[in-house]
Amino acid sequence: QVQLVESGGGLVQPGGSLRLSCAASGSILAINSMGWYRQAPEKERELVATITSGGSTNYADSVKGRFTISKDNAKSTAYLQMNSLKPTDTAVYYCNADAVTFAGERRNDFWGQGTQVTVSS
Repeated sequence: QVQLVESGGGLVQPGGSLRLSCAASGSILAINSMGWYRQAPEKERELVATITSGGSTNYADSVKGRFTISKDNAKSTAYLQMNSLKPTDTAVYYCNADAVTFAGERRNDFWGQGTQVTVSS
C-alpha cells in the first residue's frame, strides 16, 4: 500500500500565500513523479502542477508565475508553494503520485485524501 498525506490547506485572503505538503509512505520502491490537482465545487478535477523524479516541472496556465512545486526526495515529500492566491484558486487540492511498489507494480493512481484551500476576504 502507498499512502499520501496532504497538509497545509486553510483559509487565506486574496493575495495571500499557503504552502501545501504531501508526504508519501508505504510500499514504495520508487517515485516517478508527484503532482497536485484540484477540484472546485461542481467542476472536474484539474491538473495544477507536476514534478518528475528528475525535477522537471509542469504547471497549469492559470497558476504559472504564482505557484511553485518542489520536492524533497529524502523525505518522499512534495510541496506546493502558492502565492498571490485568488478566490478562483478555492478548491480541494489533491496530491497524486506515479510510483513503483515493492511488488514491482507501477501505478499512477495513488491519491491523497485532499486538503481544502479557501481564498476569501
